[in-house]
Amino acid sequence: QMPNISSVSEFLLLAFADTREMQLLHFTLFLGIYLAALLGNGLILTAIACDHRLHTPMYFFLLNLALLDLGCISTTLPKAMTNSLWDTRAISYQGCAAQVFLLVFLITAEFYVLTAMAYDRYVAISKPLHYGSLLGSRACAQMAAAAWSSGFLHGVLHTASTFSLPLCHGNAVDQFFCEVPQILKLSCSDAYLREVGFIAFSFCLGAGCFVFIVLSYVQIFRAVLRIPAEQGLHKAFSTCLPHLVVVSLFVSTIVFAGVKPPATSSLYLDFVVAVLYSVVPPAVNPLIYSMRNQKLKHAL
Repeated sequence: QMPNISSVSEFLLLAFADTREMQLLHFTLFLGIYLAALLGNGLILTAIACDHRLHTPMYFFLLNLALLDLGCISTTLPKAMTNSLWDTRAISYQGCAAQVFLLVFLITAEFYVLTAMAYDRYVAISKPLHYGSLLGSRACAQMAAAAWSSGFLHGVLHTASTFSLPLCHGNAVDQFFCEVPQILKLSCSDAYLREVGFIAFSFCLGAGCFVFIVLSYVQIFRAVLRIPAEQGLHKAFSTCLPHLVVVSLFVSTIVFAGVKPPATSSLYLDFVVAVLYSVVPPAVNPLIYSMRNQKLKHAL
């Protein structure tokens, strides 16, 4: 006997607050973060596009990262803000599917771009003489295309497998956007194992990238410690540290979101983790990258 399967035409997102004042406060906070992310990433995009001195592999990947960050934060926050503003919780079935697809697509592509950036730093510091031949414009374009297309494929697979599941547990998503783990909670208990398999496969790919990034950094630090001059040491650290900070923030929150057992999850914890991986990086990345970067500062 299958439980009652309802055909869902819309989902209900997490209501932030009961009182109008709190709703407006949430709206204002999200608006502030969103505008900061738009401004920061927009400035980085403009600076890199307009200043020919920044037409190098490192800044090319940074340009891709800024684009992905803009897409990522625009997938979740505008809908959450309008819901807060109009005092509603609804998101259409298609809107929910679009959010799942775009988030998986953009976050996957972003992780691959971060991996490419680690490779770029590794070649720049460990094999400076081969930099031009290993990272020509064609190689960079191919790496970026691979990141975007594999993200796209990932998004299609996850969205198709998540939304083909029958839903037995209503339509209330306990999150401010449509998140795969939250939709799996609504599915009939025996149907979601295939999507769990997909998630496990994604984790393996992600773990592979993470190991690659870590190994790149081991090589980088070994090379950096052999650099005699303090000037070179400082330059190497200032180009690598921002990337390392961004990767750590990104990976730790996503792993935490995926691994924490559903039994222990509280609404508050889920919410904080979701904000940490979907909202904080796009808003903070421009700051992290431009703080220590003289070339970018001059261009801006």
